[in-house]
Amino acid sequence: MFDKISDFDKRVTEYWTNRHFSPKVERGLRFFVRLGDGYIWALFILFLIYMVGWDCFLPILWQALVSLAMSLVIYWVVKLNVKRPRPFAANPTIQAEVPPLDKYSFPSGHTMNNLAVASTVFFCVPQYGWIMMLLPLTWGLLRVYFGVHWFSDIVCGFFFGILSFALGHALWIPLSAAIGA
Repeated sequence: MFDKISDFDKRVTEYWTNRHFSPKVERGLRFFVRLGDGYIWALFILFLIYMVGWDCFLPILWQALVSLAMSLVIYWVVKLNVKRPRPFAANPTIQAEVPPLDKYSFPSGHTMNNLAVASTVFFCVPQYGWIMMLLPLTWGLLRVYFGVHWFSDIVCGFFFGILSFALGHALWIPLSAAIGA
């Protein structure tokens, strides 16, 4: 079973990394994928403060930080135990077209960490958070396209991101009661 999954993963990743857009579109996609490094959150924070006010924003921020903390714990435990090489390191036909943030591939931290935060925002203010739910998956798939992740890294990063939110939310409920948030 794992051989079939691995074969599918390699085929999908090779297919995506060997398809290219025009240089102008590529530059735009590189800029967009770099927003997944966390830059977009600064703008979104300002937007949320403007839309919901500081007092409503603070509980969202604290809950998002709890979800992010859960995500980072899961991320580092899994990443340092699995130690999966990145596609460009394992396959000479694949080149990294954006800089990876660390040595190993599994799971996708961009997908996982951004989705944990986006899920929290969506849970708290769905009228504004829905757009943030689309971005982590898009960024993750583009990281496959740019040769720094396998397709399964994104799929598992998605599930780990949702798990991180669920654990963070479960932890937030007693924390918020204890601090009166």
